[in-house]
Amino acid sequence: MLSIRGVSRSYGSSQVLHDVSFDVAAGTLVALVGRSGSGKTTLLNMVGGLDRPDAGTVLVDGADVTALDEAGRSRLRRDKVSYVFQTFGLVPVLSAAENVGIPLRMRHTPREEREKRVARLLDLVGLAGHARQRPDELSGGQQQRVAIARALASSPRLLVADEPTGQLDAETGLSVMALLRGVVESEGVTALVSTHDPVMMRLADRIVRISDGRVTHDEETAG
Repeated sequence: MLSIRGVSRSYGSSQVLHDVSFDVAAGTLVALVGRSGSGKTTLLNMVGGLDRPDAGTVLVDGADVTALDEAGRSRLRRDKVSYVFQTFGLVPVLSAAENVGIPLRMRHTPREEREKRVARLLDLVGLAGHARQRPDELSGGQQQRVAIARALASSPRLLVADEPTGQLDAETGLSVMALLRGVVESEGVTALVSTHDPVMMRLADRIVRISDGRVTHDEETAG
């Protein structure tokens, strides 16, 4: 599903990524582990076409992201890659259901089909009874669940999550991590999740450690 080969990236005189290479098999959850400033977010931005490497290639489902123009990268994010951020990124004035439905509206999905998909996803993330509530009426964990449902709305092949439990307490973070694990299994999604949380590492199929912009360890886990 994802192949990263020889990716390097510098900003001015600071080199953030150094010849990074690894693969992610379809239908697996891979934890990208490293301290703050290790290059995790930069690498995730490369995967979704939000940034370009100075050298190397990134292939997502066979498409060379590094060779796409801006329109091609936008299509990639619309059709194949979805993001979950630490900061949730929900629209404050919209309900949970309306937030989840945003990607479907952008794709001009018919209303009846859209509403069924939104209802199914809210049920999947355990928020069927909160469809009409706005973000400020939900807890942090509930908001992150809405963000995950929204990321799944367009049926992406690859889910990219950048420290999705970073703003949550331990118990809530565990429930969100278990949800991500379940989503990989039930939806057939591939997930690349940056984290420093040991519980997420245990739930992953593989752990890729990155330090100072270099892959230092790559191992399979029990999942």
